[in-house]
Amino acid sequence: MKFVAYSDHDHIFIAPIHYAPPKEQWCTPPTAISKLPSFETPLLNLQFPYSHDLQTTLSGKQLLLSELSFDLDHIHHHYIHGYLAYHAGITTEKGRTYCQRCGNDDPQLFATYRCARCDDMCTYCRNCLMLGRVSECTPLVRWCGPELKLHPPQKLLTWTGELSTGQARASQAIREAVGSGCELLIWAVCGAGKTEVLFSGIEAALRQGQAVAIATPRTDVVIELAPRLRSVFPDVGVIALYGGSEDRGKQGQLVIATTHQLMRYREQFDFVVIDEVDAFPYSVDQSLTYAVSNAKKPQATTVYLTATPSPELKRRVRKDELAAIKIPRRYHGHPLPVPRFCWSGNWQKRLKKGKLPSIVRKWVEEKLADNKQAFLFVPSVEALQRLVDVLQKIDSRIIGVHAEDEERREKVASFREGRTPILVTTTILERGVTVANTDVAVLGAEEAIFTESALVQISGRVGRSANHPRGDVLFFHYGKTKAMVEARAHIVAMNDAEVR
Repeated sequence: MKFVAYSDHDHIFIAPIHYAPPKEQWCTPPTAISKLPSFETPLLNLQFPYSHDLQTTLSGKQLLLSELSFDLDHIHHHYIHGYLAYHAGITTEKGRTYCQRCGNDDPQLFATYRCARCDDMCTYCRNCLMLGRVSECTPLVRWCGPELKLHPPQKLLTWTGELSTGQARASQAIREAVGSGCELLIWAVCGAGKTEVLFSGIEAALRQGQAVAIATPRTDVVIELAPRLRSVFPDVGVIALYGGSEDRGKQGQLVIATTHQLMRYREQFDFVVIDEVDAFPYSVDQSLTYAVSNAKKPQATTVYLTATPSPELKRRVRKDELAAIKIPRRYHGHPLPVPRFCWSGNWQKRLKKGKLPSIVRKWVEEKLADNKQAFLFVPSVEALQRLVDVLQKIDSRIIGVHAEDEERREKVASFREGRTPILVTTTILERGVTVANTDVAVLGAEEAIFTESALVQISGRVGRSANHPRGDVLFFHYGKTKAMVEARAHIVAMNDAEVR
């Protein structure tokens, strides 16, 4: 789409070419919005009968025109009267290109093509392409009219469970942080009951009319948490956002989303929880940090949740730059299962021959004989496919799952429901998925992908239920690594720690 900049009483405004004023007012020929000079948004006309539907759709967001179900005439009319603003999606500063939605400035993550919309060579961002194309000729549209008021229902939290001592201290700290604009780290062991710890703080924020977001790295976690939150906040609009979500475009006071989805928000949330802050991709993708920062209001409270804080978070805690509460015990009070190391020899060589190391076969057969479900983690999709081929000759119910698996949700559901005895998986399921009574093994624990953090999280899949607080964690390896030793030491140290 092409825009023109035009002058009106010493102010520079813009308009799509089809809504441009007479040419005498033009300051530029028709071109991409990113190539226009600096422009303004008209002053707010308080007499204008603005669209409440458009307000609801755009409040706290930045969306492409293609994401809006309103015609361009309706949208531009609101711009003319000062109720929404156009922003260039791609900008250039000192010769460097930036995406204003995801913050990307890596030249290798931009591409240029002949664009049918503007009939010119047009640069677009490849980094956030999965959310829709941001290019030089596509504006990001933001609401700048009256703020959408959030009115919490009379009845908010219905949960009546009890918290452990560690949970209660963390819950109180979160509640006290609401409205303070501070940052708070909750360092809690896997299975500590972090979700329940959030309830009181979320309730306090909602009662103050605040917008709340819980950002998590993976779709599986959103799918698991959304029904839990809806059950304890039954009268609150809870929106779950992930790729393919049916809630896209809806407005809610409590949003749980994959971190990527926050790229569509702008200064919306007063209270933000970042779950598994150390996890991929949030820990390595600067655009996700940018997305969270943009989605928050300037004085928002931020809570970080993790069982395995990064060295940077630990450094900030040591220097008193970040307040932290540690929960070293699970909610049921039982210690974390400590991993055992088991030599498996050159397992990859045997897999390529269509065979299993004898020690691994014995473990599989024991789980099947005992009717005990188990996760079996592997370092790669290639290893997963080879292993599943071998294991299905032992039991056809054994299946594998990985990040790009189109049947991923169905396979995880099958495991949760007890129809799958052993689920072979990559690290995609190291976090967030809870099954009440399961054991865990890692094949190839010496591989680089199994960091200390990953192995601690994998071990945390076991013993999460009060009815089944124990279980077996086994690292099959072809040589012990520093990460394996440190993961076990981390778990032992948490078991020995006091709540403080």
